[in-house]
Amino acid sequence: MNFVRKILNSRSKEDENFFAELEDILGFKTRKKKLYKKAFTHRSLNQKDAKGNSVNYERLEFLGDAMLSSVISGYLFNEVPSGNEGYLTKMRSKIVSREHLNELGRDLKLIDLAQSRIPKDNFGENIHGNLFEALVGAIFLDRGYKYCDKFIHYRVISPYVDIERLEGKVISYKSLLIEWCQKEKKNFKFDVYDDTGNDELKHFAVKLFIDNRVAGKARATSKKKAEEKASKRAYFAFQKQISE
Repeated sequence: MNFVRKILNSRSKEDENFFAELEDILGFKTRKKKLYKKAFTHRSLNQKDAKGNSVNYERLEFLGDAMLSSVISGYLFNEVPSGNEGYLTKMRSKIVSREHLNELGRDLKLIDLAQSRIPKDNFGENIHGNLFEALVGAIFLDRGYKYCDKFIHYRVISPYVDIERLEGKVISYKSLLIEWCQKEKKNFKFDVYDDTGNDELKHFAVKLFIDNRVAGKARATSKKKAEEKASKRAYFAFQKQISE
């Protein structure tokens, strides 16, 4: 009996610490606490509810993504009355880009609250943004749109959103470079191949050819990342021509 009591007390203390850290991030008290526990539960735990449904952050991540887009859209609509639909869409994409969401989640140290069977050092970068979106989804279900809007202004818009700076921010060097090549009628090709080398993790190497000449090359743990890195290097080589 004493052993069971010790386990229960230990779990209670863990929950107490979890919500103390979380509410410090949120800036308000939580109500539906199970939602927030779910928002930080990774699928590797393979948890199920009474109906056999998976219990992890992925559905909340989906909801949080929609809520972020909604709040950011409203902010941009009011903040930039001269912006047309294309401009507003592009600016929203920059604010809610995967790179930016990962930065937000990392700055808030959300991974410290995550529950998983996978060592935290083994997660990819996207875990930070995924947890942030799941947290936003939990806020919406717990306290409604008003609190969701307030949190996004507090943690996203006020500290990170600078309209003038964002106007010059490149979301994808690959997309920008492809658009430029098509406009200038230049031939381009990504040559991707495995490059394990001496690394424990599998890597991919990429050479980007423009008009049959190597314009940029890079290596990374995924084809997408390697292509983006190679495109970024090529962009700076052609920046003057692209800017004209």
